[in-house]
Amino acid sequence: MTTHDEPEQPALLGLDDVPAPRSGRRARRPRGPVPPADVDPVARVVLDLAPAHLDREYDYLVPATMADDAVPGARVRARFGAQEVSGFVVARTASSDHEGRLVPLKRVVSPDPVLSAEVLALARQVAERYAGTLSDVLRLAVPPRHARVEAEVLGSLDPAAPTAPAQPTGEGFAGTWTPYRGGDAFCRRVLAGQAPRAVWSPLPGLETAPGGDGAAGTPHWAAAVTQAVRASLSGGRRALVVAPDARDVERLAAALAAAGVDDVVRLQADDGPAPRYRAFLRARHGLAAVVVGTRAAMFAPVPDLGLVVLWGDGEETLTEPHAPYPQVREVLALRSEAAGAAFLLASPGRTVQAQAMLARGWAAEIAAPREVLRARAPRVRALTSVELAREGPGAAARLPTAAWRAAKDALTHGPVLVQVPRTGYLPVVACAACRTAARCAHCHGPLGLHGAGSIPQCTWCGRLAGGWRCDECGHDRVRAVRVGSERTAEELGRAFPGVPVRVSASSAPGGVLDTVPAAPALVVATPGAEPVAADGYSAALLLDAATSTAGTSLAMATSALHRWLAAAALVRPGPAGQVLLVGDAAPAPTGALVRFDPSGLAERELAERRELDLPPAVRVAAVTGQADAVRAVVDRVDLATGDSVLGPVDLPDDGRRFEASVRVVVRVPLAHGVELARQLRASMAVRSARREGGTVRVQLDPAEML
Repeated sequence: MTTHDEPEQPALLGLDDVPAPRSGRRARRPRGPVPPADVDPVARVVLDLAPAHLDREYDYLVPATMADDAVPGARVRARFGAQEVSGFVVARTASSDHEGRLVPLKRVVSPDPVLSAEVLALARQVAERYAGTLSDVLRLAVPPRHARVEAEVLGSLDPAAPTAPAQPTGEGFAGTWTPYRGGDAFCRRVLAGQAPRAVWSPLPGLETAPGGDGAAGTPHWAAAVTQAVRASLSGGRRALVVAPDARDVERLAAALAAAGVDDVVRLQADDGPAPRYRAFLRARHGLAAVVVGTRAAMFAPVPDLGLVVLWGDGEETLTEPHAPYPQVREVLALRSEAAGAAFLLASPGRTVQAQAMLARGWAAEIAAPREVLRARAPRVRALTSVELAREGPGAAARLPTAAWRAAKDALTHGPVLVQVPRTGYLPVVACAACRTAARCAHCHGPLGLHGAGSIPQCTWCGRLAGGWRCDECGHDRVRAVRVGSERTAEELGRAFPGVPVRVSASSAPGGVLDTVPAAPALVVATPGAEPVAADGYSAALLLDAATSTAGTSLAMATSALHRWLAAAALVRPGPAGQVLLVGDAAPAPTGALVRFDPSGLAERELAERRELDLPPAVRVAAVTGQADAVRAVVDRVDLATGDSVLGPVDLPDDGRRFEASVRVVVRVPLAHGVELARQLRASMAVRSARREGGTVRVQLDPAEML
């Protein structure tokens, strides 16, 4: 498409009405004094425009003064109607399909081509898959410019430097992958430049630290990922590794450094604008052999990509919270196919989506034989109410007598990990008399306590409820409904006098701990915040198991098992370590934990979802917003008919919405998934062009239904 010289905006067209560019027509020279470039005077530009109906390419004239700088991938500024808008040049051509005069580019912000052709193609795929706009995806893929950092990196470039990554000596994977069926074969194929795809269930435990003293144990999964990366580098190709949080990124970087892998950059949004842009530019210009990062790294511009790795599949942080809400697993899968790179998906647990990849033959499974797993895994015991029936009154305690005895014995051999589902002190409280949930008088949010003797406070609006009384019975005292990590540490301190108690949680005074020494201590941690013990934990107590599997999410069982297995993997193997699951959790994940069998649970969940037509057996889209606006968007989708539409249903009022919201779920067979995304994308474009009122959010593959 073209942008016209008139001050008004271009005609508002639906996506299906966009004319295809016509080749062979030379761009007309402007009547003004701006001379065009001699070669390819037309720049095709993607503008940073929010309206969905403006999601297309626009043709601009390239002035002769910008001919060398306005290259594909460069940032530019251009006039669009009455405003000046940022954008990227995506192509230079000799002709345009526009009949009138072309507006010249205003300026080239930077001649550095930060948007590579590979990332642009990936961004288009992601926008199509998730019914989003290309500009939304590019905002996620290319970080904002930092002029000082850009000058620093570009000034350090050496044209004479080799572009291929340094190749480590040796195969680099012998031993670490040997216990797995297909492990060595996967690495050999990566080394040979092939593109195998695998879903990997790593063994629990720690690898021996460099020097053999065990002072800084490296998780086994990090050591194995390092060896797979070495195989890719030995084959002359680079690698991209994505992890759910900064702690795992740090562990991977440390493991790579210990293995002699140089030229590693860390790409994380939380590092701030300057470090993130520096890492991005280093990757873009081939200054990094390996890029390791969090969710922001899934679009990292890595040339000669030979291996993509995702660790921690199933973590909530791997789903982008901004439109169009892409999931790292799916983005890396698209990327591996487009780049011809190997794909490795790894996690303590197993998501149903990963199991579906295996079921349809898209990937192969890498797992250790059962006898190897039994030798490496700690002993697991489920302390359910049936198991504790003979314990008497002590069985009803949050820390049953059997768990207390096991922890006391384990403390003589080393630290004990205590995992609790929630952070804070008492995040949810209720009336002590009638047990009605305590609510805020202002917004009706749940009340919680932040410490012993503190005033109840709303967890939504933050208001204090000093004079709170129960609306049902008038009682003025509260009791705990959910117990957090800080209250748990307080209770354990009384139960184990003289034993050090450390807390690893986002709300703790010391924050999240990375490592703890081998000395006896109780380490209370929330899921994902468990520190690594130098020689492994002698025991792990997984408290409040019933809370972990209580909820409406389809992924509740697999998510709970994922969190339990992540903690169990830090415990010493065999008879030297034990894991106690405390509480009456759902039977299926409980049994899978006892057997250390995440694949069995995922396979069972996938079979049930196929019978019930639930994702990933079908493709699902959630349309959320005001009722009239949602109805208008869904009515324009031809696939949204009959049984394919679920709802609308009113969303519960969380006290933070200003207008009532409803949700409609559209469910179609997998074969129609691409068409569903296309129709929803077109419907949102029509809504934008018509300036329909209300608010609407479209989300493909919503997390709560995965």
